[in-house]
Amino acid sequence: AEHQHVRYNPLRDDWVLVSAHRVKRPWQGQLEKPPPEDVPRWDPKNPLCPGATRANGEVNPKYEGTFVFPNDFPALQPDAPEPDDSDHPLFQAAPARGVCKVMCFHPWSDLTLPLMSLPEIRAVIDAWAELATELGASYPWVQIFENKGAMMGCSNPHPHCQVWASSFLPNEARLEDQTQRQHLSQHGVPMLLEYAEQEAHRKERLVVENADWLVVVPYWATWPYQTLLLPRRHVCRLQDLTDSEKDSLASIMQRLLIKYDNLFEVSFPYSMGWHGAPTGTFLEEDCRHWQLHAHYYPPLLRSATVRKFMVGYEMLAQAQRDLTPEQAAERLRSLPEVHYKKRAE
Repeated sequence: AEHQHVRYNPLRDDWVLVSAHRVKRPWQGQLEKPPPEDVPRWDPKNPLCPGATRANGEVNPKYEGTFVFPNDFPALQPDAPEPDDSDHPLFQAAPARGVCKVMCFHPWSDLTLPLMSLPEIRAVIDAWAELATELGASYPWVQIFENKGAMMGCSNPHPHCQVWASSFLPNEARLEDQTQRQHLSQHGVPMLLEYAEQEAHRKERLVVENADWLVVVPYWATWPYQTLLLPRRHVCRLQDLTDSEKDSLASIMQRLLIKYDNLFEVSFPYSMGWHGAPTGTFLEEDCRHWQLHAHYYPPLLRSATVRKFMVGYEMLAQAQRDLTPEQAAERLRSLPEVHYKKRAE
């Protein structure tokens, strides 16, 4: 808690420098305007709203729950041509095909996940699992991710996420596949199942927990208030969850995201995403080394306007943080679980 040291991240096989003594320095960091919170509930010009016209001319249905549609500007397309053969090993290319979808969580633009009801969050989880099953029948990787807030590059405040299915395993997936496979081979237990048991026992980095799930600031966290959402039992994929586990997942997500918003009393920005065992042809393979989990990567450091940047040493050497994971977990753990916007109600 007082001195610099490095911590190992077994999931990525890399290290993070923890410089705990630096939190005492006077630097105040970059100041940014907090995001506006006067988002209209419905805006006919917002392409994610019910009944609005999107960029390709299609009109959204007047949906009342979740709504999934093909991304109008996809990063991956199913019919991309093969790249030319390489004439040198330093100049390699490979095929990349896939599909990209957008999923709206709710018809109201001014409602974020922590302000949604548990049945509404459960509907989001059900839609995630359905997409993972549908796209995973053909593609080896289905990446569900949410960029929340303008600070994370999200240009539309309407509550939504993206789902990209690819014909290849992305870098993070390949790395987690290797490290988890190696851990099971060496220790006889899935890495993140063992890790969840350890964190549940130690409790110093625990943020919230229930019968099926726990959320921790991981021992190797890079971002100030980064968290890892883990199931207590061995689950390989999102679509493998039971109905009761989906209910308890909705509850723990709501609790975590309320704490995030309460930390600086702002709609807390983050990037989050689910990682689970690969699909497609991998459905026929042994993937017991995998454990389902979700990463939350928020950028805020000291206030609603002071963020952590990954530059300089982080880009050229390795990740570095000042606030220790234990300090971050304690701050999150101690926050109320009633949203700051609802305390006066």
